Amino acid sequence: MCRWIAYLGQPTHMEDYLYDGEHALCGQAQKSYQAKLGVHGDGGGLGWYSRKPFPGLYRNAGPAWGDPNLREITSQLESNLFFAHVRASTGAPNIFVNCHPFRCENWLFMHNGQIGDFEKVKRPLEQKLDDQSYQMRQGDTDSELIFALLCTNGLRRDPVQAIEATIDQILDHMRHAGVKAPFRATFALADGENVWAIRWSNDAHAPSLYQRLQCDHFLLASEPLDDIEDNWREVPPNSLVHAQLTKDGQVQMSQSFLFEKVA
Repeated sequence: MCRWIAYLGQPTHMEDYLYDGEHALCGQAQKSYQAKLGVHGDGGGLGWYSRKPFPGLYRNAGPAWGDPNLREITSQLESNLFFAHVRASTGAPNIFVNCHPFRCENWLFMHNGQIGDFEKVKRPLEQKLDDQSYQMRQGDTDSELIFALLCTNGLRRDPVQAIEATIDQILDHMRHAGVKAPFRATFALADGENVWAIRWSNDAHAPSLYQRLQCDHFLLASEPLDDIEDNWREVPPNSLVHAQLTKDGQVQMSQSFLFEKVA
């Protein structure tokens, strides 16, 4: 399992969210309070938007808290939309190309969770990919395959429809293969102006996900970055969150249950 954060709002230095206190992301990587695995040392990564039409990307297969380059980069970079991720592998090798976030054109994606008995459905799901999505894959995680399926299923045209179609597709293949293990996931997507995130499970144990909306930013996190309970609201299971920046710099946020239209 993994821990991640997604930020949208006024430009900010990223290091505050990765290193400021024991509940910051690199603190959670060493001691998580809400994950099944307490230590997340199988890689870390950062994706951010700046002036170019595509996001920057930094990934390293080593423990994020011990990566001096990550600390140096985040102390200097400012962004109004960034993703950060620390990984605890559920089976795929601990190598650079399996680290999050993943990028395609102007899109970023990161994930926490697992497709149950993934090896039983991996090949038939790969066969559903269009050529462009198949060729963009570099690693062999279920996470990157989910992203490729989203791209195949129309992510660029309609993100919500693509999310629902991809979940349906995965569940159909799991049923066909007789998989009893659950499909659990939280993931986030961004296109440079919007963030979409889901909290999902086909059993009663969806991975944790929280949101914080303040006057100048919106933050999603696998677990709270501080101990102030009033700052955080739990995202309900099997729901979708959408956030975007308005022209005056404010964040608009909406929330709905999956397989229903976003209000």
